[in-house]
Amino acid sequence: MAEAPSLRIVHCFRSPIGGIFRHVRDLAELHSAAGHKVGILCDSSTGGAHEDRLFEQIMPHLALGVTRFPIRRSVSLKDMAALGEAYKLIKELQPDILHGHGAKGGVIARLIGSLLRVRRYRVARLYSPHGGSLHFSRAKPSGQAVFMAERVLERMTESISFVCDYERQTYETKIGRPHCQVTRVYNGISERDFGRIPVEAEGVDFAYIGMLRDLKGPDVFINAFAEAERLAGRPLSGVIVGDGSDLDRYRRIVEQKGLSRRIGFRPAMPIAEAFALSNIIVVPSRAEAMPYIVLEALAAEKTVIASRVGGIPEILGPDCEALVEAGRADLFGAVMAKALTDPAWSRRTMPSPQSFRSRFSATVMARDIEALYRAQLARI
Repeated sequence: MAEAPSLRIVHCFRSPIGGIFRHVRDLAELHSAAGHKVGILCDSSTGGAHEDRLFEQIMPHLALGVTRFPIRRSVSLKDMAALGEAYKLIKELQPDILHGHGAKGGVIARLIGSLLRVRRYRVARLYSPHGGSLHFSRAKPSGQAVFMAERVLERMTESISFVCDYERQTYETKIGRPHCQVTRVYNGISERDFGRIPVEAEGVDFAYIGMLRDLKGPDVFINAFAEAERLAGRPLSGVIVGDGSDLDRYRRIVEQKGLSRRIGFRPAMPIAEAFALSNIIVVPSRAEAMPYIVLEALAAEKTVIASRVGGIPEILGPDCEALVEAGRADLFGAVMAKALTDPAWSRRTMPSPQSFRSRFSATVMARDIEALYRAQLARI
C-alpha cells in the first residue's frame, strides 16, 4: 500500500501565549516528526522573552516557518489590512490545511482559505475555538454580533474541532448546532511532561501560573489566599507567575491586603521551573475551554484546585472536591486550607497518574487531528 503523502499545514492564531500556543507547538512537533511540513502565522505584538525562547525551541519543527505581524484582539478596520497581508503570506506557503485557533485565528484561516478556494486552490479549512468567542454572552449586542459571525463562518469551514465536550455543548447552546462537520479531540500532554517535579527549597504553599488578566482570576487567587491564611490560623506563602498588562494592578491588590511579604510575583518562565515553586497549583479562572495548565500540573503530579468551568471537570472528574465555583474566593480559600492541612486530601482527590495518562496524551491528539485533516482533504 502506498504511503500517505505528507501535508503542508499552517496554524493561524492571534496571541502566541498560553494554551493555544502550547497546543500548536505540540501538534507542530509531532506532525513534523511524522513527515509533515508545518508553519505558524500569529501576532507580533504579544509575547515576551519567554515566548521568544519557545519559538526558538519549536523552529526546527517548522519547515514552513513562522510569520508574525500585528493582529489586534478587538475587531477594527485595521483587520482588513492584516487579512490582506495574511492572504499574500499564506498563498506563498501553499498549504493543504489551514487550521485556525481562537476567534481571530478562525477568521483568518477560514476567510483566507475561502479566497484560495475561489481560485480553485485545494485547501481544507479547520477551526478550533479554544474558548475564544464562546466566552461572550448572548444577552449582549457584542455577543450576538460575534455569534452571528461564527454562524456565517461555518459555511466556510470543513470541520470544527472542539477540545472538550463542554466547548461543543457551549457552541451549540450559544450559536446553534454547526452546519459543518464537528469532532472532539482532547488536548494532550507530551511524554516528556509526565513525571513528578519536586519543589525547590524556596518553594511556597500555593502558586498561580498563567496570564495576568481577570478572566484567569489572579484577583480571586489573592483573595482566596487571604481566606486560606485565616482558616489555617498562620502565615502562608504564595507566588503569582505570569505576565500581562494588569500586573501593576494585582501588585496593588496584594499591597492593599498587606500580603506583599507572603505573595511574590515572578515573570513567565518554563513550566517545569514554575512547578518547582509549589506542590499546590490554583487555577481560579472565570472561564476556560480545556486549560493546559491543569493538564500540565497533573502530569507533574501536582495538586490542582480549580474553577468548575469549561472542560476542567472532564479532567478532574465532575464530582471532584478540588472543583470550586468560579469567582468564589471564600470557597477557594476553604479548599486551599484543606489541601494544605490534610495530608491525605490530595491522594484522595486527584486522578491517578495512570488513568490521567491514558486519556490525555499528545500522541493520541496529534494522530486524531492528522486523521481529521486527511478526511477533510479527501472530501474536497
